[in-house]
Amino acid sequence: MRLTIALSLLSLTCLPAAALAQKDAPDAAKQHADKVAEAVAANWASAPVEEVTQSSKGTARVDGKAIPYTQTAGTLTIRDEKGKPVASMFYTAYTATGKSRPVTFFYNGGPGSSSLWLRMGSFAPEHVRTGNPKAVKPAPFDVGPNNDSLIGSTDMVFLDAIGAGYSRPLGDAKPSDFYGVDQDVDAFAKAIIRYVTKNGRWADPKYIFGESYGTTRSGALAYQLEDRGLALNGVVLLSSIMNYGVRQSGFDTIYIGYLPSYAATAWYHNRVPGGRPPSLEAFVEEARAFASGPYATALLKGQDISDTETDQIAQQLSRFTGLSVEYLKRANLRVNLSRFRKELLRDAHETIGRFDSRYTGIDADTAGEEPEYDPSSTGITGLYVGSFLDQVTRQIGYKTDLSYRLSAREGGDFKWDWSHQAPEGGKQNVADVTADLSAAMRTNPHLRLLSLNGYYDMATPFFSTERDLKYMMLEPKLRQNLQFRYYPAGHMVYLNPEALHQMRLDMERYYAEGAR
Repeated sequence: MRLTIALSLLSLTCLPAAALAQKDAPDAAKQHADKVAEAVAANWASAPVEEVTQSSKGTARVDGKAIPYTQTAGTLTIRDEKGKPVASMFYTAYTATGKSRPVTFFYNGGPGSSSLWLRMGSFAPEHVRTGNPKAVKPAPFDVGPNNDSLIGSTDMVFLDAIGAGYSRPLGDAKPSDFYGVDQDVDAFAKAIIRYVTKNGRWADPKYIFGESYGTTRSGALAYQLEDRGLALNGVVLLSSIMNYGVRQSGFDTIYIGYLPSYAATAWYHNRVPGGRPPSLEAFVEEARAFASGPYATALLKGQDISDTETDQIAQQLSRFTGLSVEYLKRANLRVNLSRFRKELLRDAHETIGRFDSRYTGIDADTAGEEPEYDPSSTGITGLYVGSFLDQVTRQIGYKTDLSYRLSAREGGDFKWDWSHQAPEGGKQNVADVTADLSAAMRTNPHLRLLSLNGYYDMATPFFSTERDLKYMMLEPKLRQNLQFRYYPAGHMVYLNPEALHQMRLDMERYYAEGAR
């Protein structure tokens, strides 16, 4: 035993000094990893917890009148009920001097989209200039003063949804905390209330303006703001979808809603059998009557429809859609959007756009079932993105290491919760916010609703919007608070300069009526 211990001690004393030093030395690899982690953490691009702003001055000219304004890029910190910061929402604002000026909050849809489309295309003092419905050229971009800016009528605040633009969750907040109908509305309600409070705008008229899914947001947001003590003067809906339930399979309502848009598109591309009628509006009105009358009745019969009635409906449907009678019969009188976009100009080897059916594209496979891309989307993206980032970073001087996301989907982990808790009734599996908007208008009888629609919008067809809003079942004295306007344009009405001009005039009248 003693011999064993002695030998062990002897072996230790005989170990090389280098071996002993290696055993006691710190783990170099771990030290290196820790230093790298510290360096990464120190340079991690993140949204600011403290609110930041960067401003510059400009002058707009609308109808010959010079209007000085301030443009601001900044963030709003959203907090939970305990005051903990949970998100930073990025915005760009355009404000002018004046007493009791309205302030309007703008946002796009997606869901999860940034607001650069409205910011660069609609009513800001400077915007991109587009003309014919064709793909625009790369840089240098055609960007300049907006003669149809609304800066003379309202201050404008463009908000980016959490996860989009420069807006991000903070701390241990998860994307799922904001990716859902009700979660998203809560974030926007808090951000708007924060902006109003921070900038002392409680005594000024307040409006919200949503596009596409932004209109879904607006329906629920109007009620949530009202419920939280912020009474709106008005809600503006551009290219609306209020009820996502109609998109579920098995519902014929979606075909009825699309038919007048199909008719407008066939009219535009001169595909109406027998020749194009002289008036788009009159032709669309005929399509409305057919869609809600004989067509709806025929679809309701399902497989019990007779051969004779099928032939009659197909003949009338052909006149409104420009598609052949035989094709319509093979489709059981139900042509979904993708098929229509592919079929209408198939003989010309062209497809039509989804956001704007005036745009045409060319597929590699002309025999395919559906279009390979949306020419009304791909044709403008570079122009909008490049010009927006140039203005925010160069003109306004906003600095950040974050990348600007067109959509929250770019950040990964994007899964939208489509369920919704309406003001009355049980939880909806798929959101229908007409109940929210109706409740807001009944709670606040002064709330005025303006619906703006493009005839060639195939993403959110105008006839579906009409049906949804008219199903709010408003009392007769409240129905005067609901107005509709229509333009020869698509989903992004402002792509058509003539339509943008008319829309600006309609908006100016809308604000003026609210000031009476």
